[in-house]
Amino acid sequence: MANHKSSLKRIRQTEKRRLHNRYYAKTMRNAVRKLRATTDKAAAIEMFPSVQKILDKLAKTNIIHKNKASNLKSKLAAHINKLA
Repeated sequence: MANHKSSLKRIRQTEKRRLHNRYYAKTMRNAVRKLRATTDKAAAIEMFPSVQKILDKLAKTNIIHKNKASNLKSKLAAHINKLA
């Protein structure tokens, strides 16, 4: 176990951040999954801006890498374009 006050605080901060990041990353994955599962083009187009917003926010706060956000957005856009 840690011996210094600062390291005890660091442990508390890290755990709090980890849980926060995990929650938002999971929320993002579920949103992407839901959009990919959609077969209706109109519904997918309606859903896309909100998913895009989530991805941009997570990339901005370094929860996911900016390139990952960009790749996901382009793949989702391609998926929506393929829908009939």
